[in-house]
Amino acid sequence: MIKKIKKKIALVTGGAGFIGSHLVDLLISKNYEVRVIDNLTGGRLKNLSHHKKNKKFKFKKLDINKIQKNEKFFKNVKYVYHLAGIGDIVPSIEKPSDYLMTNAQGTVKVLEVSRFFKIKKFVYAASSSCYGINNKRIDEKEKISPQYPYALSKNLGEQIALHWNKVYNLPVNSIRIFNAYGPRVRTSGAYGAVFGVFFKQKLKNFPLTIVGNGQQSRDFIYATDVAEAFFKASTTSLSGEVFNLGNDNPQSVNTLAKLIGGKKIFIPERPGEPKITWANTNKIKKKLKWRPKIKFFDGVHMMLKEIDLWKDAPLWKKKSIKIATKSWFKYLRKKK
Repeated sequence: MIKKIKKKIALVTGGAGFIGSHLVDLLISKNYEVRVIDNLTGGRLKNLSHHKKNKKFKFKKLDINKIQKNEKFFKNVKYVYHLAGIGDIVPSIEKPSDYLMTNAQGTVKVLEVSRFFKIKKFVYAASSSCYGINNKRIDEKEKISPQYPYALSKNLGEQIALHWNKVYNLPVNSIRIFNAYGPRVRTSGAYGAVFGVFFKQKLKNFPLTIVGNGQQSRDFIYATDVAEAFFKASTTSLSGEVFNLGNDNPQSVNTLAKLIGGKKIFIPERPGEPKITWANTNKIKKKLKWRPKIKFFDGVHMMLKEIDLWKDAPLWKKKSIKIATKSWFKYLRKKK
């Protein structure tokens, strides 16, 4: 008698987004049946267009805030990767209730349907912004100190997910993503993502707008390396764990600007931002056997080869940035 092989079924919330779409690519390459739910803000479905005719790919337009406990799309799913949520600093300052509703209560909705269908592993996409202004190399035991509602809402989502692990024994792991970059990084919407800002300025031959003196550093991690970490966090026997995810090798904004090339102008330093983000990744390397594969310089050059993808991105100038970040300066305070 031939034993029937059970299908490997994974579901990605926010799977049409930047990181989510790369995770979908990886899962399909590993022969998983992949289901995606996404509310499709910003015309993101194009990130998944290459899977349209793949029989292992299924999509449903759905807002996580409206998920019912018995949502049939989750039936027989073994792995849930929860990346759906809303980002950006300034909009979170202006509309905090939206962020808390989606990133915290929306996470409850996804956890409850996952619990109902007894999924095998739930992986939560957390944010390194939970650490606040902490200008040193930090591990997962570092003090939590969110500086704005987005950071707070993402950390609350993580606490909720880990609480479901503790109380309901739902297998959960959380990954605190530092500064992800790569193809499909967001190109529209609110001012924020440095790659989208710089690439459009480069295309239009406008000077790159550098905040402060440009010496601030970020721990950039390439999208495909992020996807691999999520996969490893789902297939491990470990649960109830939190992992930092970065390159453990911060790069300055000036270095990024030099790699992109062109003129530069400097705009005022902003409060509530760290001088450096730096992930101690010893834990994820040791426990999940994960290693980043893409070096920063290689990643930037790969993106520059496809710079025309940013032709429809908004062009941010010094004046428009000042208007867009008005709330930032009004509500956030410089740490003494």
